Amino acid sequence: MSKSEKIELKGRELATRLTGILTPTGGISWKPSVDERDKAQQLLVYLAGQRALHYPYDREIGSFIAQSIFDTRERLTRDMEALSTDALLRKILRAMQAACRKFLDDNQSPSAGYGQPYQAQLLCTLGKLRALFGIHIARIAFAYDLEVDACLGDILSYLVVDFPYPPLNQSCLSPR
Repeated sequence: MSKSEKIELKGRELATRLTGILTPTGGISWKPSVDERDKAQQLLVYLAGQRALHYPYDREIGSFIAQSIFDTRERLTRDMEALSTDALLRKILRAMQAACRKFLDDNQSPSAGYGQPYQAQLLCTLGKLRALFGIHIARIAFAYDLEVDACLGDILSYLVVDFPYPPLNQSCLSPR
């Protein structure tokens, strides 16, 4: 990099890049904090891509639903590991992870696949999971002032009155 090129770092960006201070008598290093808002935004984008959360019930396929929920639970686990123990986002992710675990426990994959009568059980528990995720997605959107993709709009809870309804991003309303 030449001297004429200057890099300007602002407070938060500098803090995330700075990992330690060394002095002649010793030093200290630390793990940089994760920007919770960025993590929350990335999670909402990921969740908008999970068909199990918004795809019409009559088009869902049992094994794909279960795999999607399993993948979502794994993603939540990875995201939780990157957050501090007292972070609000971590608490919300823990609740979402518990909802995934409950769904998977209630829908152990039958050896013959998801047919009658398993499909009814699967769709019922999927509705419960979507309702819980809707509440938590609304909490994330409000807490971090984020937009929610319109494809997740149907699962957002209208019953949560502690905060206003988060704005919807119309980018995901393309025809299927």
